[in-house]
Amino acid sequence: MVNKMIDLTITQALQKLKSRAISATELARAYLNRIEQFGEKLNCYITTTPDRALADAAAADARYADGTAGALDGIPIGMKDLFATRGIRTTAASHMLENFVPEYESTVSQKFIDAGTVLLGKTNLDEFAMGTFSKTSFFGAPVNPWQLSRRLTAGGSSGGSTSAVAGGLAMAATGTDTGGSIRFPSAITGLVGMKPTYGLCSRWGCVAFASSLDTPGPIARTADDAALMLSVMAGHDPKDSTSAENGFTFSGELQPIVGSGKKLRVGVIKEFTNVKISPDMKRLFDARIADLKSAGAEIIEVSIPNILDALAAYYIIAPAEASSNLARYDGMRYGLRVEGADLIDTYKKTRAAGFGTEVQRRMIVGTAVLSSESYEVYFMQAARVRRMIADSFTAAFDQCDLIVCPSSAGTAMPLDSDLTPLEYYALDLFTVAMNLAGVPACSVPAGLAENGLPLGMQVVGRRFDDMRVLQLAKHIQEFSGVDNRPTVIMGE
Repeated sequence: MVNKMIDLTITQALQKLKSRAISATELARAYLNRIEQFGEKLNCYITTTPDRALADAAAADARYADGTAGALDGIPIGMKDLFATRGIRTTAASHMLENFVPEYESTVSQKFIDAGTVLLGKTNLDEFAMGTFSKTSFFGAPVNPWQLSRRLTAGGSSGGSTSAVAGGLAMAATGTDTGGSIRFPSAITGLVGMKPTYGLCSRWGCVAFASSLDTPGPIARTADDAALMLSVMAGHDPKDSTSAENGFTFSGELQPIVGSGKKLRVGVIKEFTNVKISPDMKRLFDARIADLKSAGAEIIEVSIPNILDALAAYYIIAPAEASSNLARYDGMRYGLRVEGADLIDTYKKTRAAGFGTEVQRRMIVGTAVLSSESYEVYFMQAARVRRMIADSFTAAFDQCDLIVCPSSAGTAMPLDSDLTPLEYYALDLFTVAMNLAGVPACSVPAGLAENGLPLGMQVVGRRFDDMRVLQLAKHIQEFSGVDNRPTVIMGE
């Protein structure tokens, strides 16, 4: 019975909770037992909150009993450890914030409290969300539950969230996506990862990396579950100056948008045609395109002329914003403090000890491109490329309704892969342009490679066309036939 509960989707669990076939407390205990069993092996949580989880579950059971249950009442979730949680350690996976306990609640985590979810803990990530394998975490890297003995990456920066959901240590989880940090890890763990339109979900109370790019979003096993999560997360927040007025309402089941005479134009990006991807990724991408065509979609080649420049622009803009955002960590008011001979020496020693190598590298790059000598040549040029990419997406959507492309070039790699920093950055090739343009993009399972590992593809839409993005993602997931039940993935 416990394993059966672990394999439930949010949609299935809500039905059983509403009918009282299971209780929220039983569900929470099943997940807490799973965390006890596999938590150390997967390293997907930085902090677990068993007492809070059982209290949340008991409160959910009481609401089900008196008929006042919320939208996701009793659903056990993981919260990426970037979202401030009142009274619960929030570290950003950094030594700098190792013991930081906020006295406030982020807007996103508060929305999940209001919806009745059960908080299992704070999930692992790359330090300050900077990385691709979650290896920059001060607390060690999370491990991919697929073929566990191989110790593969669960991706980054939201690798703890994807490891937890794929391994059955959370029914769903929150993530953030600055350059692919929801979509890449979801792709290589067989999950649905949604980067919503920029501004749809509030950033207030979320530790900042690059403020014009950071996008909170859901990670789940199905497109329907991701839509349920997004319906809770989305909505205007007056505390976030970049928050949009738009919300996201969802009835509980994504409706078909292909077939039965429905016309849908699906774009394929011309510039990605000659980008090297694995034979498995090409085979599965072509197969899903053929499925869409068979279902009645019209496949159209579209051009995003500057999309191959997105990576270079991103790795100028994101470090520049990071260097500004992370200037606040100086050892004065909160976080780590290392005493020095004087004020400047204290700053130096605190930041040298508190930040990891990759964070320091990006701050140095960011500070350099914002200098008076480099600002116009690098930062402003990158900003112009960003605008051209956004305009190119707008033009492409005049020709098609939605766009599809790979989420990654290949399957999950071993955590001990010896890649250079530039090789890690190149893994973001398929994802960064959507952040620069602020458009919604969802990674969905495309199928399994010959080695048995999952691969994903993206659905991309116009700004605030998040619903249709998820609707097409649901079709693709059904075509792929990937069984992503945690007990199937882990064999137990």
